[in-house]
Amino acid sequence: MDINLLIGSERCAAHQDATFTRANPLTGDVVTQAAAASADDAVRAVEAAEKAFPAWSATGPGEKRAKLLKAAEMMEARQTDFIERMVDETGATPGWAGFNVMVAASILREAASLTTQVGGEVIPSNVPGSLAMGVRVPCGVVVGIAPWNAPIILGTRAIATPLACGNTVILKASEQCPATHHLIGEVLIEAGLGDGIVNVVTNAPPQAAEVVEALIEHQAVRRINFTGSTQVGALLPKKRRAILSRSCWNWAERRLL
Repeated sequence: MDINLLIGSERCAAHQDATFTRANPLTGDVVTQAAAASADDAVRAVEAAEKAFPAWSATGPGEKRAKLLKAAEMMEARQTDFIERMVDETGATPGWAGFNVMVAASILREAASLTTQVGGEVIPSNVPGSLAMGVRVPCGVVVGIAPWNAPIILGTRAIATPLACGNTVILKASEQCPATHHLIGEVLIEAGLGDGIVNVVTNAPPQAAEVVEALIEHQAVRRINFTGSTQVGALLPKKRRAILSRSCWNWAERRLL
């Protein structure tokens, strides 16, 4: 199976057409040939997400909810494809792969319900006759870095809530299951979240550090959702670690006179 990068809703090759292969861990047979992104490719993905952010962040909650619900339905409709890819790339049992699909679809539906739940609060004001309010607004580009062991669940979880909150996303696929993570992006784009709203980057293991660094060091990237090993976590610069636990929106204070 040949897998390209998903950047700006387009399937494109990596720099210099670089690729890498993933073999079934049980049989040793090559099951995936994926685009091996460079740091430049990672920057292209961020730029696509940054360009798409203004329109997606301004999209109404009803439209965002409808697209996420459609993605959940499409994910379940392509359960067989998800199972095949996950079994081939990770050596998982079909039952565990099917459970991944079920939970991931539920995550998308839960995220869809959040689109109308993003609220603010009234803040006590010392100014007579004024009303102060705290308003939550989308923060920008969010990078999701997901592992291989529950790839459909964790890959979906990394980007579903950020999308519901009006952010654009980049899913940095695991080198051990590029086709599985790629399919998450395919489903979301086919559900209508295209034109840079959802991007998927795959890379060969030797380029993991430079690709991750290019993603998280870009000034347009405002949040990171990371699940993985200590080794990969150590790649995250200290100045970026503080944002890992923050929510998927910013606070903006407004005073209505």
